[in-house]
Amino acid sequence: MNQKQRPARRLLTVVAALAVAGGLFAAVGSGSATGEAFPAPTPQAPCGPGAREETDIQGRVPQRDYDTGRVDRGYRCNTEPVAHQGETGGFKVQRYRDDSGRVCAFYDSTLLFPKDVLMNAAKGLGVIVLDMSDPSHPRKTAQLVSPAMQSPHESVLVNNRRGLLAAVLGNAATNAGVLDVYDVSQDCRHPQLLSSTPTAVLGHESGWAPDGKTFWASSTGGQTLTAIDVSDPVVPKPVFFQSGVNYHGLRLSGDGRTMYVAEIGNPTDGSFASGGLRILDVSEVQDRAPDPQVRLISELDWPERSIPQVAEPFTRNGHPYLLEVDEFANYNLTSGADQSDAPVGAARIIDIADPANPRIVSNLRLAVHQPSARKSSQQNDPGATSPVQGYAAHYCSLPRRTDPKLVACSMILSGLRIFDISDLQSPVEVGYFNKPVRPGSKPENPTAEGGYAMSQPAWDIAHRQVWYSDGNSGFYAVRLTNGVGALLQP
Repeated sequence: MNQKQRPARRLLTVVAALAVAGGLFAAVGSGSATGEAFPAPTPQAPCGPGAREETDIQGRVPQRDYDTGRVDRGYRCNTEPVAHQGETGGFKVQRYRDDSGRVCAFYDSTLLFPKDVLMNAAKGLGVIVLDMSDPSHPRKTAQLVSPAMQSPHESVLVNNRRGLLAAVLGNAATNAGVLDVYDVSQDCRHPQLLSSTPTAVLGHESGWAPDGKTFWASSTGGQTLTAIDVSDPVVPKPVFFQSGVNYHGLRLSGDGRTMYVAEIGNPTDGSFASGGLRILDVSEVQDRAPDPQVRLISELDWPERSIPQVAEPFTRNGHPYLLEVDEFANYNLTSGADQSDAPVGAARIIDIADPANPRIVSNLRLAVHQPSARKSSQQNDPGATSPVQGYAAHYCSLPRRTDPKLVACSMILSGLRIFDISDLQSPVEVGYFNKPVRPGSKPENPTAEGGYAMSQPAWDIAHRQVWYSDGNSGFYAVRLTNGVGALLQP
């Protein structure tokens, strides 16, 4: 069960740098990953009635809006707030309907444990459980504080088929991979802890096989990939381990036999990220073969790549694609290069009909992500100077895997962004919602400023809503308006 593609290189250097920075940064210098031109920003559709439009270029919240007080009203286009809960948020929002028809949301409450302990202590740590039977009145019903749930980093995921909620203990670099598994199928309002075991080895990100029998954990800075058999979730068992791979988020095909993994890479030139997308054959793990091997099918990079985060599979008319998102920017941590020169990868749609030769179809990005825009905005606007905040993407999600027409992305300072991908070749941004925090307005968190939208959004299709969390201000349920919500229908 042990496969090593190559030695783990520079592990201590990587972990130390990530811990100091409080996140992940690439160090390939200014310009794009290959020196090629950046793709253009995604066009915007008009905002309908009820809008509070941005006052600058697409995605920017300028200093003057803080000076005039305009920022306090927030920004929205073809969206409206339905509900707000809590004051903090993390990296995932998950939605689940249990066997009795109750609907719940699960979201992690902290971006970086233990740094956020003082800020969250009065509010409560861990993964928050909300009864969302009435989305306009979220009701907190539980707070999960088992080891992994207190610091899950980016690993909280629900498997809908089996009604299992799982996470591994993680942080910005890596952590001891305690795997916690909860049953949420009987009553999602009150998850039942089934097991808490050190089976993931190390932790940071994760992925479920769709059948709910295999939970995968990637440690990123720890350079490990582990598959855990949770056929019996009370007694999880590791069935595959690999070292020397710097993998981030991972998702699997419907049959669980192909993995789409965001590879940060193990460069030899002193940089932190040199990867892109890897497509892997994990069929032997799925089949529980003795001494299973994972085989590389293909790799793909893109000129403007920053830090690959995750790739979500979907189909359009039976044709397979990926929605891939990069986080942050390629900030040169070692040389101290001007962060405004750092390229932003944002997101893209990738055709994987031929898995050996994936190709990029289109890009999802904002005007504020462009190199020319970053020269001024990244240096001047609240929150923009932080390499782990700033104008960049972090997570995107789809409402369904079959024929989705919308994409929702958390784009950090720019908030929640909604894209119409009805035409996969020519996406259009059709909505946004952003509630930035004025610097100094939160005494319990004096460093909070701007938007901090980092979470993978969840979809409530029946109510035409998107749920996401902002690290500076909490959980939001947002309704799509002016016809945008109609695109959620098949």
